[in-house]
Order: sequence, then structure tokens, then C-alpha cells
Amino acid sequence: MKKFFKYFLNGFLIIAPISLTIYIIVAIVNWLDNLFLLYYPGLGLLIMIFLITLVGFIGSSFLVKPFFVLTERIMNRLPLVSMIYSSLKDLFDAFVGENQKFNQPVLVKMTQFQDVLKMGFITQTSMDALHLPDKVAVYFPHSYNFSGELFLVPRENVTYLEMPSSEVMKFVVSGGVSKL
Repeated sequence: MKKFFKYFLNGFLIIAPISLTIYIIVAIVNWLDNLFLLYYPGLGLLIMIFLITLVGFIGSSFLVKPFFVLTERIMNRLPLVSMIYSSLKDLFDAFVGENQKFNQPVLVKMTQFQDVLKMGFITQTSMDALHLPDKVAVYFPHSYNFSGELFLVPRENVTYLEMPSSEVMKFVVSGGVSKL
């Protein structure tokens, strides 16, 4: 019975990630097909890729930029909308924008008396606005979660890592399971 359970668990660990990945991709493709009321599987995904690329092309034109600036100003002035819009915009910019914020991975010594280190990302190198000139802002993502915590830590507790930030993020989010 122990061997049966071992083989079952091994098979589960092989099949589960593959199955969930395929399920998520199929669910997204089906959702996009239903969104556009299409009868050809995958056509919704192609249309969405085309539309996003078209908006990106049009958005990079100097003639359309004033329209986007005006739209952004309006979004930032509406009370509830501004909070949602600015938070989402900052989040997307932090990961994929021109001003990526998670591009400097660091190790932070968490306590003076123990050798406990935590991996994170420098998001602000100056905390002068908070009257904390000797601090830096470090974001610590949570493992297997879309959240994290922001700590203001002494500069001397921070060690910069010479590694790609994408690899460090993958390592932290996986709980240290993925390889560096």
C-alpha cells in the first residue's frame, strides 16, 4: 500500500501542474471566445492580442499621446476611480513598465542579533520624504501569493544581489523551491 501511495503521489505531482496550466489556458481562451461571441476556438485570443498590439501602436503615436494624458488626468481626479486606477497603473508599471520597480534584488538582515536574511526588492532608495534618510524601502513578496509587505530598513542591513530580478522573484514566490 505504501508503494501504491508513493506512485500515486508521484503521478499527482507530475500531472497536477500540467493539468492546471492547460485548464487555465483553456479557460482564458474560452472566456475570450465567449467575450467576442466566436465559434472558432482560439480566435478570441488572436483578436485580443491584435487589439492590445494595435492600442500599443496607436498609443505610441505622438498625435494620440495628448488624448491618453487627458484620459489619465480625468481618471486621477475621480474620487474612487483614481484610487483603483492609480494603484493598478503603479502595479503594472512596477512589473512591466518602463520604470520597473522590482529590478534590484537584495538580501536584508532582519535582526541585529540573529543571522536571519530575507530576499526582497529595493523600491525606493531615499526615504527623505518621511525624514528617514538612513532607510530604504524594500518590498518582500509572499510565497505562493499575490501580496507582500513593504519594510523600511537600515541601509547597512541591505546586501545587493547581482542576479536577474525575475529569477529572484520566481525563487521568492515559489517559497524557495525553484532553482536560482
